[in-house]
Order: sequence, then C-alpha cells, then structure tokens
Amino acid sequence: MSRKRLLSFVGLILAVLIGTIALDNLLPVIGLAPAVSLPDLAQTYVTTFVGLFIEAAPFLLLGSVAAGLIDVFVTADDMARVIPRNKFLATVMGALLGLIFPVCECGVVPVVRRLYQKGLPTSVGIAFILSAPVLNPVVIASTYAAFGASTVFFARIGFSFLVALSIGLVFTAQPNLMRVVRPAALGPVLGGSTDFIPLESIKVNNFSARLQRAFGIAADEFFDMGRYLVVGSLIATTLQTVVPQQWLIGIGNSPVTSVIALCALAFVLSVCSTVDAFLALSFVNTFTSGSIIAFLVFGPMVDIKSTLMFLGVFRRKVVVYLFVLPLLAAILIGLVINLNLAW
Repeated sequence: MSRKRLLSFVGLILAVLIGTIALDNLLPVIGLAPAVSLPDLAQTYVTTFVGLFIEAAPFLLLGSVAAGLIDVFVTADDMARVIPRNKFLATVMGALLGLIFPVCECGVVPVVRRLYQKGLPTSVGIAFILSAPVLNPVVIASTYAAFGASTVFFARIGFSFLVALSIGLVFTAQPNLMRVVRPAALGPVLGGSTDFIPLESIKVNNFSARLQRAFGIAADEFFDMGRYLVVGSLIATTLQTVVPQQWLIGIGNSPVTSVIALCALAFVLSVCSTVDAFLALSFVNTFTSGSIIAFLVFGPMVDIKSTLMFLGVFRRKVVVYLFVLPLLAAILIGLVINLNLAW
C-alpha cells in the first residue's frame, strides 16, 4: 500500500470518527437522541479504536526509527560478530535483546524485519519478537509498579523468557530463513518516502546523509506496518464492542476455564504490553492467579494487532505457529499454577 493510499484510508477513518462525534452531539439538538441508540455504540467504538491506536502508534514509530538506524548503521559483518555461533546461546541472546530495545509487540516487528535483512538467525528473531514486549525496561517497570516485587512480577518475567526461548529453540530446526519469512519482507520497503539519498551514494563519513536515509527508511517502515496496526485495531475494536466481556469474566473462578478466558481476553483486547499489568491488576479479585499470569505472558506475545503485523513479515504457517505455541504454553503455565501451586 502506497503512502497516498494509506493516508487516504486513515483520512477516511478519521472522517467517519469525526462525523460520528458530530452526529452524537447533533442528535440531542434535533430531538432524535432518545430514539436512536446507534450513536452511543458508535461513540464507544470510536473511543476504543482511538485508544488502541494512540496506545500503540508511538511504539510502532519508535520501532520504525530503530529499524531505520539498524538498516543504515548496522552491517551483516557487525551482526556476524555479535551473534554467538552456538545456536542455544544465540537464541538466549535473542530472548534478552528486549533489554536494549524498549519496544512493545507493535514496534518489535519492523525491528526484526530489518535485523533479518542483516543476517539475523531465524531462531534469534523469533525469540526476540516474543520476548521483547515483556523483557524491556518500560514493561518491567510498569509491571513492578502494578504488582511490586511479588510472585506475579517474577513469574511474568521468568515465564515470558522461558516461553520465548523455548519457541525460538524450536525454530533452530529450520535455519532456512526463506522458509520462515515472506520474500517481500527481505526486500526494500516500498510505498514510503523516496526523497532520501540512495545508500550507494552515501560516504561512510557523511553522518548527516546516513541519518537522513535512516529516518527515510523509518518513514517507510511506519507507513508499511501502520496499515496492519490500523486494521488490527479496527478488528480488536469490533470484537470488544460486539462480544460481551461479561461472558469471559463470568467464568473467572474456575482453575481451567479462567485461564482460557483470560488468554482469549488478552488476544481480543490487544492492550499494549506497557499498560496491560494495570489491567491485570483489576482482575486479581475475580480471576485465578494462574489465569492472570497466563494473561500477562500470552497477551504481549500475540494479539490481534501483532498477528496482522506478523503476516507482513512471516509466512502464514509460521504465523499459525507463533499463535498456537505461545497460547498452549501460556495455558499450560496457568493450569500448572492453578492446580498445583497455592499462589
């Protein structure tokens, strides 16, 4: 999708939102408000969509800027020197990369795509894309602010690391990157800014020109991945508006169904990992401990927005694995805690 088409799409959405708000304020004036219930539903829809989009967009922008800097200032030789040759150690490193890349589930996708273009091993990228939304300083701090130095705090960090590492190790069995990543994702991103200097004409010591190109690439990444964010936010908003959340919350006391319910809720709500700990805190008196930890582990790894963004980078069958494996792991963790541990 070109920048022009994307801007038109976003402009249309904004026009609908503004029109809805205007209609909501106009109906009481003309006396139709009591007879029309749609504006209330639309108002809720608008508020939810804008909240999801504004919550995720800054982190997508941050990830896009990081991707641009990686593309210009990091070479394949740099990657080869930094990544350990041992597959296990390399995957461990990938699971810990989030400590230096403070991006959520939206911002991590463009970073991984650029790292793959620089020769990042398959398993390292998978571990990074699953762990970074939790194992980064911002999310660690927000989780601590919500739960303190409690069992939930350490369980979230520890289990997120183990799940990301385990799934990353699974992908060591497929070292062929072309069978994991879509071929288009390894090529140049099209449809964004083209007014920057080609890489071949940039001298090594011309820092300003290289920085200009980095921000040009960042703009490309933001507009290219932004379409998935918009569509994912729309789908998540629709599900939140149509599906009564009371159906899920009503089964929060069961040690089994509570885990499944909160995993489903995490996927549907698509709340950014930087604030989901405070949402989970509101479930403490309603849901089991295992279900809350499952929510905090699975939600940042996979939600509606990130799933659509995965489709822009990975092949479809790989996206299925990236959904099913974290889901099964989170459910297993939640069940073990509920049935065997008194947390």
